[in-house]
Parts: sequence; C-alpha cells; structure tokens
Amino acid sequence: MTVFAVGPVRVRVPATSANLGPGFDTLGLAVDLHDELVGEVIDSGLHVEVVGAGAGEVPLDERHLVVRAMRLAFDAMDVRPEGLRLSCTNRIPHARGLGSSSAAIVGGMALARALVVDGAERLDDDALLQLAATEEGHPDNVAPAIFGGFVVAGQAGERFFSVSAAVRPGLRTVVMVPSQPLSTEVARSLLPEVVPHADAAANAGRAALLVTAIGGHPEHLLNATADLLHQDYREPGMPDSLALMRELRADGHAAVISGAGPTVLVLTAADDVSSLMARCPDGWDAHELAIAERGVHLA
Repeated sequence: MTVFAVGPVRVRVPATSANLGPGFDTLGLAVDLHDELVGEVIDSGLHVEVVGAGAGEVPLDERHLVVRAMRLAFDAMDVRPEGLRLSCTNRIPHARGLGSSSAAIVGGMALARALVVDGAERLDDDALLQLAATEEGHPDNVAPAIFGGFVVAGQAGERFFSVSAAVRPGLRTVVMVPSQPLSTEVARSLLPEVVPHADAAANAGRAALLVTAIGGHPEHLLNATADLLHQDYREPGMPDSLALMRELRADGHAAVISGAGPTVLVLTAADDVSSLMARCPDGWDAHELAIAERGVHLA
C-alpha cells in the first residue's frame, strides 16, 4: 500500500497578525501575503532550498523550522519518509511580527500531511492546531494560519481552541514594515509580570469591542484597538514603531503593533489608502493587504 504521495506537493500559507492591540495572545488575523512550500518524498537524504526572506541566513538541514515541523507531523501520523526535498519561497518577512515562524510551522505540518495519502484522516485540522500551537507555544498566530480570516484563539486546560469570527466585507490592512527585526523573545522579555487590574479590565472590554468592530462596525476600530497591556511596555525595543503608531492613532487611524512587532498595522475600511501608505517612513516597506479568507491550502 502506497503511504506517500507521488511527486511534489505545493502549499500556500498566509502571514498573520496577532494581538491587534488589546487581544494579547488571543486575537489573530490572516493577511494576503503568502509563503509557498514545495515538498517531495524521495529515496534518501534531505535537500532544502530557500528563496526570499531568510535566504542565506536560515539553516538548510534538520534545524530548518519547516523541516522540524514536518518531522513532528510525520511522527504524529506515524510515518517515516526515507528522504525529503523541500523548496521554500518566503514572502513573509522574518522577525517583524507577521507570523513567519507560525507560517513555517503550519506550512510544514500541512505539507507533511499532504505528502501522506491519507494524511487528512491521520491529522485533521483540530489535530493540526493542537500540534502547531504546542510547538509555537500559543495559538494566536497558528490558528489564523490554519483557518484563515479572523479568529479568537486560546487554551482551555491542555487543549487549544480557535473560533472564527466575522469580518466586514471591504476591511483591509496596511502594514508598515521596518528594516530592522525584533525577535519575539526580546519583545516578550520587556513585558512586566503584573499589570494593573484596571488596565486588564479595560483591555478585556476593548478586545470584545474589536470583535464587533471587525465584524461590521468599523466606526469603532480606533477605540477598539487601544491597548494597555503590552505595546507601551515594548517601546524600548522598537521606539520608532511606537512613535509611528501613536502618530497614526492621533490622526484617527486604527494603528497597532503587529504581533510582537516591530511592524505597524492599520485596520481600515477606507476605499482609498494612498494617503495612509504615504505615511510609511523612509526605509520601511508598506503593503496594502486584504484579509486572507483561506488559511493554509494546497496550491
């Protein structure tokens, strides 16, 4: 009985933005910027090539994050390929708060699943969520990378959950990506162990409002994206990003730090975002990105 697919398999996985201001480690959004992975089971060995973000920097052996994710998925499906060929075309910038590591984990696991003839039965989407979130440590990026759109994600006991939420038609994002990276580890190290109860309560209310604002009431986006839990504390690691976010918010734009930063993301329902794009600082990259309705999928 044939266990593995014959020939190469291609998957696309979207970039994601977590937190969206007040929804720390809970809210996540998939956006229309994709990495593409092509994998094939071969007779022996491991052959990895990378084009785009990370080329010449990431390891091309078993340490590569996509390869590690594929191995975890193969183990979960109880199969062992003798050899692998992997090609990665990376468009999601690394260490910028757009979910590049989650894309690698989810993309690698979905690619491994697609390389197994009955992979969808051995590793369904919920099992993929459990495996990917365990590897990443939290579900707010991996969940939208799997399911697409806008999700509310978290952990109940030992299990992770993800619930899709509505997105108003026409809602889009503008992302402004600085040239310098910031690792998630550094960004998290700046957070305090304890925050004021009033700040936590305010954030809870705004996170709830944000679900409604994204779903159909964009007039509330500015108020709903205000945050007291994490963004200001991270200012020493990305002062230029916080300054830009505050300038944009002062002018009425629903700007937030994307994930752990340093990318600044703006949620908008405006038809014309050219004036907003023009606010991108010199040396940064600006992208207008639709919300990606699909998560990881075969291409």
